[in-house]
Amino acid sequence: MILVTGGLGMIGAATARALVDLGHEVIVTSHRQSDVPSFLAGRVTVENLDVTDRDAFLALGKQYGITEIVHLAGSIPGDDPVDYFRHDLAGLLNALDAARAWGVRRFAVASSLGNYIGRPEIPWHEELALPEVDVPLAIIAFKKAVEPITVHSLQGTVIEPVLLRIGSIWGPLMDPESPIITIAPYVSAILRGETPEARYADDGGDFCYAADAGRAIALLTTAESLQHRVYNVSSGTRSTNRQIAEALEAITPNLHLDLIPGRQSGPGEDPYLDISRLTAETGFTPAYDIPKAVADYVAWRIANPR
Repeated sequence: MILVTGGLGMIGAATARALVDLGHEVIVTSHRQSDVPSFLAGRVTVENLDVTDRDAFLALGKQYGITEIVHLAGSIPGDDPVDYFRHDLAGLLNALDAARAWGVRRFAVASSLGNYIGRPEIPWHEELALPEVDVPLAIIAFKKAVEPITVHSLQGTVIEPVLLRIGSIWGPLMDPESPIITIAPYVSAILRGETPEARYADDGGDFCYAADAGRAIALLTTAESLQHRVYNVSSGTRSTNRQIAEALEAITPNLHLDLIPGRQSGPGEDPYLDISRLTAETGFTPAYDIPKAVADYVAWRIANPR
């Protein structure tokens, strides 16, 4: 039985779905979110859990025979970075405590492509040394700390740590007005009948559809054996605003989206993640290119608020 914390969030729900599709029993935890998406309803066990409550976390092991943990629960930083770090660090340490107490086989935890910020090489791959730079967001700072904390906490045990450097994931259940991954608000404006603000055609980045990210995490969690600790999780390609606009125009009658030629910052290339290690060890390849992902997401949004 596999535990997915944060399992009703965008990435967690996609991971749980992929695990169930692979034939595994799955428990998902959630604290503030109670709505179970239609694609998980009746397929997983849902437990309400505040991951900062150590006793409640450890009590799950008395109810279920948990063999792997995928720790994806996390909060959004507010005005006080110390409160954010305290909350998410407590959740991480409790998850690690549980992994050790239960003797699980594998502990997979969310890290971030933001760890590579400062490296000029493109694409970013796992062998790159992580630079010592000022990171722009508290959440990236925390994800950078997650990796050594996890590895050191599991030393001396037989538990395999799997550090998931997750790319820019988007799809069902994401914030429809996300200021970070702006595909969703772009679609939201179109669904409201508005004309979204023109974007630079060649700007883009590492956009991976949630269903693909979830399947990649599921494969890493359940693989018979792994050769490494760190894995990039994403599409392995760079996508652009032009591709997204063309995909939206293809499925929306009479829609024309204005684009500004070139890139906002001038000539160059946006970074993205190399997933050759993930593919070599699990056989993963993305199922969703931009046209397929856009069509799926628009259909979801028409039927669901987020």
